[in-house]
Amino acid sequence: MAHLQYLVFNNENIPMPASYSVSLSDVEADSGGVTEAGTTQRDVVREGVVQISVTFRVSKRWLNKFSVYKKLASITVGYLDMETMNIVDTQMYIDGYQVKLVSDTSYGSLWEVSFTLKEF
Repeated sequence: MAHLQYLVFNNENIPMPASYSVSLSDVEADSGGVTEAGTTQRDVVREGVVQISVTFRVSKRWLNKFSVYKKLASITVGYLDMETMNIVDTQMYIDGYQVKLVSDTSYGSLWEVSFTLKEF
């Protein structure tokens, strides 16, 4: 049975992540806040801004590819929308890039790479 494709960067299929978390947030205008009466007023400018937190366990080859992607100002990302189970395309960038060596053997090294993809 084939696995689901969770991420696509610039039309390149990305390996299966060890962890995958999608969050949606709203962007509010500065005019919102708490009124004098104590009620909260929200002036939502944009709804459903996507952030995806991922962790991968990869070889040196994919570590090098992720290093190139993190330097790009913008990536066209296809991500698995958990509501529709379809791939949705959007423009994103990589933030919070972290690398950790998991193991190093005579066959090569295994790296843990984690970062957050943020929608523009």
